[in-house]
Amino acid sequence: MNDNMKWIVGAVVVIGLVVGGVVYRSRNHQVPAEPVAAVPKKPAPPEEPAVKYPVPAAETTEPLPPLNESDAPMKNVLESLIGKESVERFVVPDELVRHIVVTIDNLSTEKVAERQRPARPTPGTFAVGGSEDSPVLDPTNYERYKPAVQMIRSVDTKLLVATYAHYYPLLQEAYENLGHPPQYFNDRVIEVIDHLLTTPELQDPIALVQPGVQYQFADPKLESRSAGQKVLMRMGRDNARVVKDKLRELRKELLAQQPGK
Repeated sequence: MNDNMKWIVGAVVVIGLVVGGVVYRSRNHQVPAEPVAAVPKKPAPPEEPAVKYPVPAAETTEPLPPLNESDAPMKNVLESLIGKESVERFVVPDELVRHIVVTIDNLSTEKVAERQRPARPTPGTFAVGGSEDSPVLDPTNYERYKPAVQMIRSVDTKLLVATYAHYYPLLQEAYENLGHPPQYFNDRVIEVIDHLLTTPELQDPIALVQPGVQYQFADPKLESRSAGQKVLMRMGRDNARVVKDKLRELRKELLAQQPGK
């Protein structure tokens, strides 16, 4: 069972490192009344994406770096949010913006790309309890997650959202580069948060099976859940509640600061 927590830093800390959205506007062109020759039609401009959740207005107009030159500035931003020590401990500082976007986009799917996660693996070894015939998730695993969960708890949500608003254009650009039709990354962020908040709370003991090298949840309904939800279930109820509380707080702050509210 892959029990690392790489997506958490991406999903919670990094959810606040982006801004903007490209708005496409269509223009009507009049056709000449008496054209003298056939004029090739220009491709229609992309339709404006339907935006459900506008990003809060940025509080600063400081210029942003190009996406391909954003690793160093983004690392500095993370250090201001969670501290230099936490960045060194939890964050993989390469291709940060792109890896953040890919990770968040994949959280509600079955797998998250291992090489494109913005955070380091959870230290320690996955522990299994019970018997050989009836293995269960050993509660000692939950301790491995506590340092990262405590870091998440300590993040200043208002500062996170303000940073998110300023840096959003970079993540929007990276999101569009994934090949999606014109879509608004902040809408995807809210969608993923809502998905993670539906993760069930499990009571110990949690039964496992080992059909191959890795352990899986014995309950097929649990094993079929998304990569993000399975990490929340594996970290233990108390740790998951802390993460969910931060996600609710983040969601509330994002919606409260929408333009016009």
